[in-house]
Amino acid sequence: MNRYLKGALLAGLLSSSLDTFAFQTDSVDIKNALRVFNEVKVKYAPDKRTEVANVQISGASPLTVAIETTKPALVADVKAALMQASISAVVTADTLPAKALNGKLYAIANLSVCNNRVMPGNAAEMVTQILLGTPVMVLKKQSGYYLVRSPDNYISWVDGGGLTLMDKTEFEAWQKTPKVIYTAQYGHAFDQPSDKGLPVSDLVAGDILQVAGKEKGFLKVIYPDQRVGYIKKDEAADFTKWLAIPNPDADKILTTAKTLIGVPYLWGGTSIKGVDCSGFTKSCYFLNGVIIPRDASQQALVGDSVDIYEGNTDSISIDKCLKNLQPGDLLFFSSGMKQGKLAKITHTAIYMGDGQFIQSAGMVKINSLKQDAPNFDQYRLDRLVKARRMLNSIGKPEIIKVSNHSFYTENTL
Repeated sequence: MNRYLKGALLAGLLSSSLDTFAFQTDSVDIKNALRVFNEVKVKYAPDKRTEVANVQISGASPLTVAIETTKPALVADVKAALMQASISAVVTADTLPAKALNGKLYAIANLSVCNNRVMPGNAAEMVTQILLGTPVMVLKKQSGYYLVRSPDNYISWVDGGGLTLMDKTEFEAWQKTPKVIYTAQYGHAFDQPSDKGLPVSDLVAGDILQVAGKEKGFLKVIYPDQRVGYIKKDEAADFTKWLAIPNPDADKILTTAKTLIGVPYLWGGTSIKGVDCSGFTKSCYFLNGVIIPRDASQQALVGDSVDIYEGNTDSISIDKCLKNLQPGDLLFFSSGMKQGKLAKITHTAIYMGDGQFIQSAGMVKINSLKQDAPNFDQYRLDRLVKARRMLNSIGKPEIIKVSNHSFYTENTL
């Protein structure tokens, strides 16, 4: 899955530092100021999915340049660049997290699966999901939605009803509380220690809840919004012990992947309820304690490169694929046929060995790169452009164990 968050125009003037540049302007200054901003933006926020850098330019000499960003250093560079270009401008900056949040800069997901969107509204495109108990950083509020940064560094909008907001003290207290992680594929929490009780909510693998005790083979759990429920003891694991699990090997990744066979493809999905291609690969790693980037084009930039090309050409070598690829490697595909090493990545899958790979395409299923296999996928073979090895790079930037991630680990934010 490959998508970019669409930057929203800022409404009204933004507040913060103010500078005026007294140079002559002409009819092309707005266009030139936008060009200057975009040149600086490439340095600080090249990927809209992980950083915010919005601008609204209006007026005449001096121009009003209103910037909203998660990268404060961008503002100073824009000011300097405008001065260098002799563009007269009043620059205002609103750096995120927004001051209007009043210190409520953290939140925990309340729902079994939250649907995160590209813009604040139920009709907006869903771009990712966060699971119950996922900690996020809050950047701003708009129209009942919150712009948040999830542990995979992805920025998206979540309906306010799906979050419990916290200040730093409350968040650190949550980090320290005893918790469990739901390990069954799908189930429910009930309002009493019996599966004959009324559901409090459904649950999916990877959900995290505070635990407050045991009763009759059930665990008493507390939701971030303080709802209380009971889940079967054998459907969850102690979160602290789960965090301490060793780095996964290929067998563990593939065992998880195969439990999702038949799960429908869902654009933006990262849960048992539905997965897109990169949501599938991301989930297989997360359920084994490792966080990787959200989208296919982002995943294709991390880990170790695996050579699958014929010499220095742009032609994929099946012999090299079969020789060099290892189970657990990620395969990456373009949208067009035989586009070569520099092609835009639009799809990903997990290699299983002997030419087979598992992917979310229509549903989660197993296919093969080998032409004589009954599940041969000519379409994907024609579009294979890259392979990366994640399992040797756990602990390197953007391939992070949950146990080492500052969102989950106390006293690190």
